[in-house]
Amino acid sequence: MNGAIDCNEGAGMLTLYDSAISGNAYKVRLILSHLGLPLKRIEMSVDDSSTRKPDFLKVNRNGKVPAIVLEDGTALAESDAILYYFAEGTPFWPAEKLDRARVLQWMFFEQYNHEPTIAVVRHWVAHLGKTPQNEPTLPAKIAAGYRALDVMEDHLAKHDYFVAGRYTIADIALYAYTHVAHEGGFDLGRYPSISAWLKRVAGQPGHIRITD
Repeated sequence: MNGAIDCNEGAGMLTLYDSAISGNAYKVRLILSHLGLPLKRIEMSVDDSSTRKPDFLKVNRNGKVPAIVLEDGTALAESDAILYYFAEGTPFWPAEKLDRARVLQWMFFEQYNHEPTIAVVRHWVAHLGKTPQNEPTLPAKIAAGYRALDVMEDHLAKHDYFVAGRYTIADIALYAYTHVAHEGGFDLGRYPSISAWLKRVAGQPGHIRITD
């Protein structure tokens, strides 16, 4: 999912294939903003066939955003892999071995339990207008999303951040879709520790909104 491509336009700077409604793409914009790294942004649609066109498939054969083209023309896909690439050597990636493993633990949780439920429900409800009447699997997705939020709430009741007592890419990964979970109908008012954490994340230097 990564390789060298011809990227003459915007060569010498980061080029992000993005979508304004994608939390996964927002993760990349967020860490780049924290790091103060400029980028060229190319808007893609996640609802039509834009990401299946040959030109984009040269960037990411999997046909999904985000994908980023580095200054040397090398492409890299998958949001959490991109987070790791930019976090290494910065305070967003811990120095201690066990803390690094715990960051990965939460990022795997995000991609396996959190994103497939909370993000999918948000997309179905807010962008596709699905309801339990026209999407029978929606109630099960919602229930699974609440289970993921329960896990987060239990942890954040005892910790300000997910790993090492400070803001890392584990927080970026989980913030992206949690802070817009209400758009899918999730009641975040049930989760005081998550709500307090969302405010802490939003107060980080260089923070940008998903709509920025």
